[in-house]
Amino acid sequence: MSDLVTKPAVELLSLLGSRKISPLELAEEHIRQIEMLNPQLNALIDFNPDRVRAQAAALSQSSTPKGPLHGLPITVKASIAVAGHRSETGSLINKGCTPTEDAVIVARARQAGAIILGTTNCPEFLMAYETDNLLYGPTSNPWDLTRTAGGSSGGESAAIAAGFSAAGFGSDSGGSVRTPAHFTGICALKPTPGRIPARGHLPPCVGPFSLIGTIGPMARTVADVALLFQTLSGRDDADPTGAPVALRQYTIEELKSIHIGFLEDDGHTPVTPETRQAIRETVRSLRKQGFHVEPFHPRALEQARQLWWKFFVRAGAMFFDPVIAGREADLSPTFRGFLDIAHQDPPLTGEELLFAWAESDVIRAKLLEEMRRFPVLITPVCSVPAFRHGERSWIIDGQRVEYLDAMRYTQWFNLLGSPAAVVPAGWSTEGLPIGVQIAGRPYEDELVLGIAATIERDFGYIAPPIAVNA
Repeated sequence: MSDLVTKPAVELLSLLGSRKISPLELAEEHIRQIEMLNPQLNALIDFNPDRVRAQAAALSQSSTPKGPLHGLPITVKASIAVAGHRSETGSLINKGCTPTEDAVIVARARQAGAIILGTTNCPEFLMAYETDNLLYGPTSNPWDLTRTAGGSSGGESAAIAAGFSAAGFGSDSGGSVRTPAHFTGICALKPTPGRIPARGHLPPCVGPFSLIGTIGPMARTVADVALLFQTLSGRDDADPTGAPVALRQYTIEELKSIHIGFLEDDGHTPVTPETRQAIRETVRSLRKQGFHVEPFHPRALEQARQLWWKFFVRAGAMFFDPVIAGREADLSPTFRGFLDIAHQDPPLTGEELLFAWAESDVIRAKLLEEMRRFPVLITPVCSVPAFRHGERSWIIDGQRVEYLDAMRYTQWFNLLGSPAAVVPAGWSTEGLPIGVQIAGRPYEDELVLGIAATIERDFGYIAPPIAVNA
Protein backbone atom coordinates (compact mmCIF):
# COMPACT_ATOMS: atom_id res chain seq x y z
CA MET A 1 0.00 0.00 0.00
CA SER A 2 3.05 2.29 0.00
CA ASP A 3 2.03 3.83 -3.34
CA LEU A 4 -0.97 5.35 -1.56
CA VAL A 5 1.13 8.23 -0.28
CA THR A 6 1.84 9.54 -3.77
CA LYS A 7 -1.71 9.20 -5.10
CA PRO A 8 -3.78 12.33 -5.77
CA ALA A 9 -5.81 13.60 -2.83
CA VAL A 10 -9.03 13.16 -4.78
CA GLU A 11 -8.27 9.45 -5.20
CA LEU A 12 -7.47 9.07 -1.50
CA LEU A 13 -10.77 10.72 -0.62
CA SER A 14 -12.57 8.31 -2.94
CA LEU A 15 -10.91 5.36 -1.18
CA LEU A 16 -11.86 6.80 2.20
CA GLY A 17 -15.41 7.48 1.11
CA SER A 18 -15.90 3.91 -0.15
CA ARG A 19 -14.31 2.58 3.06
CA LYS A 20 -11.58 0.75 1.17
CA ILE A 21 -9.22 2.32 3.66
CA SER A 22 -9.84 3.94 7.05
CA PRO A 23 -8.53 7.34 8.19
CA LEU A 24 -6.24 5.57 10.66
CA GLU A 25 -4.85 3.21 8.02
CA LEU A 26 -4.14 6.12 5.68
CA ALA A 27 -2.58 8.11 8.50
CA GLU A 28 -0.30 5.16 9.31
CA GLU A 29 0.92 5.05 5.70
CA HIS A 30 1.87 8.72 5.90
CA ILE A 31 3.46 8.31 9.33
CA ARG A 32 5.64 5.55 7.90
CA GLN A 33 6.70 7.72 4.94
CA ILE A 34 7.54 10.64 7.20
CA GLU A 35 9.55 8.53 9.63
CA MET A 36 11.49 6.97 6.73
CA LEU A 37 12.30 10.13 4.77
CA ASN A 38 12.01 13.21 6.95
CA PRO A 39 15.52 12.68 8.42
CA GLN A 40 16.85 13.15 4.88
CA LEU A 41 14.53 15.91 3.69
CA ASN A 42 13.91 17.87 6.90
CA ALA A 43 10.50 19.00 5.69
CA LEU A 44 8.39 18.62 8.86
CA ILE A 45 9.55 20.44 11.98
CA ASP A 46 6.66 19.60 14.35
CA PHE A 47 5.37 16.06 13.92
CA ASN A 48 3.99 13.71 16.56
CA PRO A 49 2.61 10.39 15.26
CA ASP A 50 0.49 9.79 18.34
CA ARG A 51 -1.21 13.16 17.84
CA VAL A 52 -1.95 12.17 14.24
CA ARG A 53 -3.35 8.79 15.30
CA ALA A 54 -5.59 10.47 17.86
CA GLN A 55 -7.10 12.70 15.18
CA ALA A 56 -7.72 9.73 12.89
CA ALA A 57 -9.32 7.71 15.69
CA ALA A 58 -11.55 10.63 16.65
CA LEU A 59 -12.74 10.94 13.04
CA SER A 60 -13.61 7.25 12.87
CA GLN A 61 -15.58 7.42 16.12
CA SER A 62 -17.41 10.66 15.36
CA SER A 63 -21.13 10.56 14.66
CA THR A 64 -21.17 13.92 12.85
CA PRO A 65 -21.60 13.97 9.06
CA LYS A 66 -18.40 13.44 7.11
CA GLY A 67 -16.81 16.58 5.68
CA PRO A 68 -15.41 16.85 2.12
CA LEU A 69 -11.84 16.28 3.37
CA HIS A 70 -12.74 13.48 5.81
CA GLY A 71 -9.56 11.59 6.74
CA LEU A 72 -7.23 13.45 4.35
CA PRO A 73 -3.74 13.92 5.86
CA ILE A 74 -2.40 17.44 5.24
CA THR A 75 0.52 19.60 6.37
CA VAL A 76 0.72 23.33 7.07
CA LYS A 77 3.62 25.75 6.66
CA ALA A 78 5.07 26.90 9.98
CA SER A 79 3.99 30.48 9.35
CA ILE A 80 0.29 29.57 9.53
CA ALA A 81 -1.09 29.14 13.04
CA VAL A 82 -1.91 25.57 14.02
CA ALA A 83 -3.06 25.26 17.63
CA GLY A 84 -0.59 23.26 19.70
CA HIS A 85 2.05 23.15 16.93
CA ARG A 86 5.24 25.16 16.66
CA SER A 87 4.76 28.05 14.25
CA GLU A 88 8.07 29.91 14.59
CA THR A 89 8.55 31.24 11.02
CA GLY A 90 12.03 29.73 11.09
CA SER A 91 13.49 32.23 13.56
CA LEU A 92 15.33 31.84 16.86
CA ILE A 93 13.59 35.05 17.87
CA ASN A 94 10.29 33.13 17.74
CA LYS A 95 11.67 29.90 19.20
CA GLY A 96 8.95 27.92 20.93
CA CYS A 97 6.07 29.98 19.53
CA THR A 98 3.03 27.70 19.77
CA PRO A 99 -0.33 29.29 18.87
CA THR A 100 -3.38 28.46 20.93
CA GLU A 101 -5.80 29.08 18.07
CA ASP A 102 -5.90 27.83 14.48
CA ALA A 103 -5.64 30.15 11.52
CA VAL A 104 -9.00 30.46 9.73
CA ILE A 105 -7.87 28.17 6.93
CA VAL A 106 -6.69 25.49 9.40
CA ALA A 107 -9.94 25.67 11.36
CA ARG A 108 -11.89 25.24 8.13
CA ALA A 109 -9.71 22.28 7.12
CA ARG A 110 -10.33 20.56 10.45
CA GLN A 111 -14.06 21.20 10.15
CA ALA A 112 -13.96 19.61 6.69
CA GLY A 113 -12.39 16.50 8.21
CA ALA A 114 -8.70 16.92 7.38
CA ILE A 115 -6.04 15.41 9.63
CA ILE A 116 -3.22 17.83 10.46
CA LEU A 117 0.05 15.90 10.29
CA GLY A 118 2.27 18.77 11.42
CA THR A 119 3.95 22.02 10.46
CA THR A 120 6.64 22.36 7.79
CA ASN A 121 9.96 24.17 7.61
CA CYS A 122 10.45 27.64 6.15
CA PRO A 123 13.25 30.22 5.94
CA GLU A 124 13.59 32.82 8.68
CA PHE A 125 10.71 35.30 8.53
CA LEU A 126 9.87 33.82 5.08
CA MET A 127 12.17 36.21 3.25
CA ALA A 128 14.00 33.76 0.99
CA TYR A 129 13.56 31.39 -1.94
CA GLU A 130 15.60 28.74 -0.10
CA THR A 131 14.36 27.04 3.07
CA ASP A 132 17.10 27.13 5.70
CA ASN A 133 17.27 28.51 9.23
CA LEU A 134 19.17 28.23 12.52
CA LEU A 135 16.30 26.44 14.26
CA TYR A 136 16.03 23.38 12.02
CA GLY A 137 18.52 23.72 9.17
CA PRO A 138 17.90 23.31 5.44
CA THR A 139 15.10 21.44 3.70
CA SER A 140 16.30 19.35 0.77
CA ASN A 141 14.64 18.64 -2.53
CA PRO A 142 13.32 15.06 -2.90
CA TRP A 143 14.63 15.02 -6.48
CA ASP A 144 18.20 15.84 -5.40
CA LEU A 145 19.25 16.18 -1.77
CA THR A 146 22.03 18.60 -2.71
CA ARG A 147 19.41 21.11 -3.89
CA THR A 148 16.81 23.27 -2.23
CA ALA A 149 13.08 22.59 -2.22
CA GLY A 150 12.60 26.34 -2.58
CA GLY A 151 11.15 28.98 -0.31
CA SER A 152 9.51 30.19 1.53
CA SER A 153 7.09 27.20 1.44
CA GLY A 154 9.94 24.77 0.82
CA GLY A 155 9.13 22.39 3.64
CA GLU A 156 5.56 22.17 2.41
CA SER A 157 6.55 21.46 -1.19
CA ALA A 158 9.07 18.78 -0.19
CA ALA A 159 6.53 17.10 2.10
CA ILE A 160 3.86 16.91 -0.61
CA ALA A 161 6.24 15.83 -3.40
CA ALA A 162 7.72 13.07 -1.24
CA GLY A 163 4.38 11.68 -0.08
CA PHE A 164 4.48 12.91 3.50
CA SER A 165 1.08 14.57 3.06
CA ALA A 166 -1.66 14.54 0.47
CA ALA A 167 -1.82 18.34 0.26
CA GLY A 168 -1.30 21.44 2.34
CA PHE A 169 -1.01 25.18 2.65
CA GLY A 170 1.85 27.59 2.13
CA SER A 171 1.93 31.34 1.76
CA ASP A 172 3.11 33.59 -1.06
CA SER A 173 4.25 37.22 -1.17
CA GLY A 174 6.63 36.90 -4.10
CA GLY A 175 6.41 33.34 -5.37
CA SER A 176 6.60 31.39 -2.12
CA VAL A 177 4.13 28.65 -3.06
CA ARG A 178 4.86 28.78 -6.79
CA THR A 179 8.66 28.58 -6.80
CA PRO A 180 8.79 25.59 -4.40
CA ALA A 181 6.12 23.85 -6.49
CA HIS A 182 8.24 24.44 -9.59
CA PHE A 183 11.37 23.15 -7.84
CA THR A 184 9.76 19.93 -6.56
CA GLY A 185 7.34 19.04 -9.38
CA ILE A 186 3.99 19.69 -7.70
CA CYS A 187 1.11 22.13 -8.23
CA ALA A 188 0.16 25.28 -6.34
CA LEU A 189 -2.08 28.33 -6.47
CA LYS A 190 -1.41 31.84 -5.29
CA PRO A 191 -5.02 32.99 -5.03
CA THR A 192 -6.46 36.46 -5.31
CA PRO A 193 -5.94 38.12 -1.89
CA GLY A 194 -8.97 37.56 0.32
CA ARG A 195 -10.41 34.57 -1.49
CA ILE A 196 -8.60 32.33 0.97
CA PRO A 197 -8.53 34.08 4.37
CA ALA A 198 -5.08 35.09 5.61
CA ARG A 199 -6.09 35.61 9.24
CA GLY A 200 -3.76 33.57 11.39
CA HIS A 201 -0.72 34.00 9.16
CA LEU A 202 2.48 34.89 11.00
CA PRO A 203 3.50 37.66 10.48
CA PRO A 204 0.10 39.18 9.62
CA CYS A 205 -0.67 40.03 5.99
CA VAL A 206 -1.17 43.76 6.62
CA GLY A 207 -0.18 47.00 4.93
CA PRO A 208 1.37 46.28 1.51
CA PHE A 209 1.36 42.57 2.40
CA SER A 210 -2.44 42.55 2.37
CA LEU A 211 -2.11 42.98 -1.41
CA ILE A 212 1.02 41.00 -2.19
CA GLY A 213 0.65 38.26 0.46
CA THR A 214 -1.75 35.30 0.43
CA ILE A 215 -2.17 31.77 1.81
CA GLY A 216 -2.29 29.26 -1.04
CA PRO A 217 -3.07 25.54 -1.51
CA MET A 218 -0.35 23.13 -2.64
CA ALA A 219 -0.83 19.53 -3.84
CA ARG A 220 0.32 16.98 -6.39
CA THR A 221 -2.40 17.67 -8.96
CA VAL A 222 -4.45 20.63 -10.11
CA ALA A 223 -7.63 18.76 -9.17
CA ASP A 224 -6.34 18.52 -5.60
CA VAL A 225 -5.45 22.21 -5.50
CA ALA A 226 -8.89 23.07 -6.89
CA LEU A 227 -10.55 20.86 -4.29
CA LEU A 228 -8.82 22.70 -1.45
CA PHE A 229 -9.67 26.05 -3.01
CA GLN A 230 -13.33 25.18 -3.54
CA THR A 231 -13.74 23.61 -0.11
CA LEU A 232 -11.91 26.13 2.05
CA SER A 233 -12.11 29.47 0.26
CA GLY A 234 -14.75 32.04 1.12
CA ARG A 235 -14.95 35.39 2.79
CA ASP A 236 -13.78 35.84 6.37
CA ASP A 237 -15.71 38.72 7.92
CA ALA A 238 -12.62 39.85 9.84
CA ASP A 239 -10.45 39.96 6.71
CA PRO A 240 -10.45 43.49 5.20
CA THR A 241 -9.35 42.08 1.82
CA GLY A 242 -12.21 39.58 1.72
CA ALA A 243 -14.90 39.86 -0.92
CA PRO A 244 -18.15 37.88 -1.30
CA VAL A 245 -17.12 36.20 -4.56
CA ALA A 246 -19.10 33.10 -5.51
CA LEU A 247 -17.33 30.01 -6.81
CA ARG A 248 -17.54 29.50 -10.55
CA GLN A 249 -17.19 26.47 -12.81
CA TYR A 250 -15.97 26.70 -16.43
CA THR A 251 -16.89 24.29 -19.21
CA ILE A 252 -14.19 23.25 -21.66
CA GLU A 253 -15.96 25.29 -24.32
CA GLU A 254 -15.79 28.40 -22.12
CA LEU A 255 -12.11 27.81 -21.45
CA LYS A 256 -11.37 27.44 -25.16
CA SER A 257 -13.02 30.78 -25.85
CA ILE A 258 -10.36 32.53 -23.72
CA HIS A 259 -7.37 33.98 -25.58
CA ILE A 260 -4.16 32.94 -23.83
CA GLY A 261 -0.91 34.88 -24.01
CA PHE A 262 2.56 33.52 -23.33
CA LEU A 263 6.11 34.74 -22.95
CA GLU A 264 9.29 32.67 -22.88
CA ASP A 265 11.27 35.36 -21.07
CA ASP A 266 10.73 38.99 -20.12
CA GLY A 267 13.59 40.54 -22.10
CA HIS A 268 15.45 41.44 -18.89
CA THR A 269 16.44 38.13 -17.29
CA PRO A 270 17.16 35.02 -19.41
CA VAL A 271 15.86 31.53 -18.61
CA THR A 272 17.53 28.16 -19.08
CA PRO A 273 16.93 26.40 -22.42
CA GLU A 274 14.86 23.70 -20.67
CA THR A 275 12.68 26.35 -19.06
CA ARG A 276 12.08 27.90 -22.48
CA GLN A 277 11.31 24.47 -23.88
CA ALA A 278 8.74 23.83 -21.13
CA ILE A 279 6.86 26.97 -22.21
CA ARG A 280 6.99 25.89 -25.85
CA GLU A 281 5.72 22.40 -25.03
CA THR A 282 2.91 23.91 -22.97
CA VAL A 283 1.88 26.14 -25.87
CA ARG A 284 2.03 23.18 -28.25
CA SER A 285 -0.18 21.12 -25.93
CA LEU A 286 -2.79 23.87 -25.58
CA ARG A 287 -2.94 24.51 -29.33
CA LYS A 288 -3.30 20.77 -29.96
CA GLN A 289 -6.29 20.80 -27.59
CA GLY A 290 -7.90 23.64 -29.53
CA PHE A 291 -6.88 26.70 -27.49
CA HIS A 292 -5.95 30.06 -28.98
CA VAL A 293 -2.45 30.92 -27.73
CA GLU A 294 -0.29 33.84 -28.89
CA PRO A 295 2.93 35.55 -27.77
CA PHE A 296 2.13 38.43 -25.42
CA HIS A 297 4.36 40.63 -23.27
CA PRO A 298 2.53 43.19 -21.11
CA ARG A 299 4.49 46.42 -21.14
CA ALA A 300 3.91 47.22 -17.47
CA LEU A 301 5.52 44.06 -16.06
CA GLU A 302 8.88 45.66 -15.28
CA GLN A 303 7.22 48.60 -13.53
CA ALA A 304 5.23 46.11 -11.46
CA ARG A 305 8.42 44.31 -10.48
CA GLN A 306 10.10 47.53 -9.36
CA LEU A 307 7.12 48.37 -7.16
CA TRP A 308 7.05 44.84 -5.74
CA TRP A 309 10.69 45.35 -4.79
CA LYS A 310 9.82 48.49 -2.85
CA PHE A 311 7.07 46.76 -0.91
CA PHE A 312 8.53 43.29 -0.35
CA VAL A 313 12.24 44.06 -0.02
CA ARG A 314 12.52 47.64 1.23
CA ALA A 315 9.26 47.92 3.20
CA GLY A 316 9.67 44.30 4.34
CA ALA A 317 13.03 45.12 5.90
CA MET A 318 11.48 48.15 7.59
CA PHE A 319 8.85 45.89 9.17
CA PHE A 320 11.52 43.56 10.57
CA ASP A 321 14.19 46.06 11.67
CA PRO A 322 12.47 46.85 15.01
CA VAL A 323 11.68 43.16 15.58
CA ILE A 324 15.32 42.09 15.28
CA ALA A 325 16.88 45.09 17.04
CA GLY A 326 19.32 43.77 19.63
CA ARG A 327 18.91 40.18 18.37
CA GLU A 328 21.13 40.42 15.29
CA ALA A 329 23.38 37.60 16.57
CA ASP A 330 20.39 35.23 16.40
CA LEU A 331 19.73 35.80 12.69
CA SER A 332 20.35 33.11 10.10
CA PRO A 333 22.77 33.68 7.19
CA THR A 334 19.79 33.39 4.81
CA PHE A 335 17.92 36.23 6.51
CA ARG A 336 21.10 38.28 6.84
CA GLY A 337 21.47 37.92 3.08
CA PHE A 338 18.01 39.36 2.60
CA LEU A 339 18.81 42.29 4.89
CA ASP A 340 22.09 42.94 3.07
CA ILE A 341 20.18 43.28 -0.19
CA ALA A 342 17.40 45.35 1.36
CA HIS A 343 19.77 47.74 3.14
CA GLN A 344 21.63 48.60 -0.06
CA ASP A 345 18.91 51.24 -0.41
CA PRO A 346 17.94 53.64 2.39
CA PRO A 347 14.63 53.10 4.22
CA LEU A 348 11.62 54.30 2.28
CA THR A 349 10.57 57.81 3.18
CA GLY A 350 6.93 58.58 3.82
CA GLU A 351 6.80 60.40 0.49
CA GLU A 352 8.33 57.44 -1.40
CA LEU A 353 5.90 55.03 0.20
CA LEU A 354 2.93 57.28 -0.56
CA PHE A 355 3.87 57.65 -4.21
CA ALA A 356 4.70 53.94 -4.55
CA TRP A 357 1.27 53.06 -3.13
CA ALA A 358 -0.44 55.42 -5.58
CA GLU A 359 1.71 54.20 -8.48
CA SER A 360 0.86 50.58 -7.73
CA ASP A 361 -2.80 51.30 -8.48
CA VAL A 362 -1.81 53.03 -11.73
CA ILE A 363 0.40 50.11 -12.81
CA ARG A 364 -2.20 47.53 -11.79
CA ALA A 365 -4.76 49.40 -13.93
CA LYS A 366 -2.36 49.33 -16.90
CA LEU A 367 -1.78 45.60 -16.52
CA LEU A 368 -5.48 44.86 -16.17
CA GLU A 369 -6.18 46.90 -19.29
CA GLU A 370 -3.46 45.05 -21.20
CA MET A 371 -4.89 41.72 -20.06
CA ARG A 372 -8.32 42.44 -21.51
CA ARG A 373 -7.14 40.85 -24.74
CA PHE A 374 -5.35 37.95 -23.02
CA PRO A 375 -7.00 37.27 -19.64
CA VAL A 376 -4.61 34.36 -19.04
CA LEU A 377 -0.84 34.57 -19.33
CA ILE A 378 1.63 31.66 -19.34
CA THR A 379 5.18 32.41 -18.19
CA PRO A 380 8.19 30.74 -16.64
CA VAL A 381 8.10 30.36 -12.87
CA CYS A 382 11.80 31.03 -12.44
CA SER A 383 14.91 31.42 -14.60
CA VAL A 384 16.37 28.17 -13.25
CA PRO A 385 15.25 24.80 -11.86
CA ALA A 386 16.01 23.90 -8.24
CA PHE A 387 19.42 25.25 -7.33
CA ARG A 388 22.10 23.84 -5.03
CA HIS A 389 21.99 24.81 -1.38
CA GLY A 390 23.58 28.23 -0.98
CA GLU A 391 23.82 29.13 -4.69
CA ARG A 392 23.07 32.77 -5.40
CA SER A 393 23.89 33.39 -9.07
CA TRP A 394 23.95 31.54 -12.40
CA ILE A 395 25.30 32.05 -15.91
CA ILE A 396 22.49 31.77 -18.47
CA ASP A 397 23.10 32.54 -22.16
CA GLY A 398 26.40 34.13 -21.17
CA GLN A 399 24.73 36.50 -18.70
CA ARG A 400 25.13 36.42 -14.93
CA VAL A 401 21.72 36.15 -13.28
CA GLU A 402 21.54 37.11 -9.62
CA TYR A 403 19.39 35.36 -7.04
CA LEU A 404 16.38 37.68 -6.71
CA ASP A 405 16.40 38.53 -10.41
CA ALA A 406 16.01 34.85 -11.29
CA MET A 407 12.79 34.80 -9.28
CA ARG A 408 11.19 37.85 -10.88
CA TYR A 409 8.68 35.89 -12.96
CA THR A 410 6.41 35.27 -9.98
CA GLN A 411 6.78 38.69 -8.36
CA TRP A 412 4.72 40.59 -10.95
CA PHE A 413 1.51 38.86 -10.00
CA ASN A 414 1.85 39.63 -6.30
CA LEU A 415 1.87 43.33 -7.13
CA LEU A 416 -1.12 42.82 -9.41
CA GLY A 417 -2.98 40.91 -6.68
CA SER A 418 -3.99 38.31 -9.23
CA PRO A 419 -4.22 34.50 -9.11
CA ALA A 420 -1.33 32.45 -10.47
CA ALA A 421 -0.96 28.67 -10.55
CA VAL A 422 1.97 26.36 -11.25
CA VAL A 423 1.88 22.94 -12.88
CA PRO A 424 4.85 20.67 -13.82
CA ALA A 425 5.56 20.76 -17.55
CA GLY A 426 9.17 19.81 -18.22
CA TRP A 427 12.55 18.55 -17.06
CA SER A 428 16.08 19.91 -16.82
CA THR A 429 19.09 18.04 -18.16
CA GLU A 430 19.85 17.03 -14.55
CA GLY A 431 16.41 15.39 -14.23
CA LEU A 432 14.85 18.18 -12.16
CA PRO A 433 11.20 19.16 -12.64
CA ILE A 434 10.29 22.44 -14.33
CA GLY A 435 6.93 24.10 -13.85
CA VAL A 436 5.06 26.71 -15.84
CA GLN A 437 3.03 29.56 -14.39
CA ILE A 438 -0.55 30.33 -15.40
CA ALA A 439 -1.70 33.79 -14.26
CA GLY A 440 -4.99 35.63 -14.63
CA ARG A 441 -6.83 38.72 -13.54
CA PRO A 442 -7.97 39.25 -9.93
CA TYR A 443 -10.89 37.06 -8.80
CA GLU A 444 -10.57 34.77 -11.83
CA ASP A 445 -8.92 32.00 -9.83
CA GLU A 446 -11.20 29.30 -11.24
CA LEU A 447 -10.28 30.30 -14.79
CA VAL A 448 -6.59 29.98 -13.96
CA LEU A 449 -7.17 26.56 -12.41
CA GLY A 450 -9.20 25.47 -15.43
CA ILE A 451 -6.38 26.30 -17.85
CA ALA A 452 -3.83 24.71 -15.50
CA ALA A 453 -5.85 21.49 -15.51
CA THR A 454 -5.85 21.35 -19.32
CA ILE A 455 -2.08 21.81 -19.35
CA GLU A 456 -1.68 19.04 -16.78
CA ARG A 457 -3.28 16.49 -19.13
CA ASP A 458 -0.03 16.22 -21.10
CA PHE A 459 2.34 16.73 -18.14
CA GLY A 460 1.79 16.68 -14.37
CA TYR A 461 3.25 15.18 -11.19
CA ILE A 462 5.63 12.25 -11.21
CA ALA A 463 6.74 10.82 -7.88
CA PRO A 464 10.46 11.31 -7.16
CA PRO A 465 12.35 8.02 -6.81
CA ILE A 466 13.03 8.64 -3.12
CA ALA A 467 9.27 8.69 -2.47
CA VAL A 468 8.48 5.36 -4.13
CA ASN A 469 11.58 3.47 -2.99
CA ALA A 470 11.21 4.24 0.70
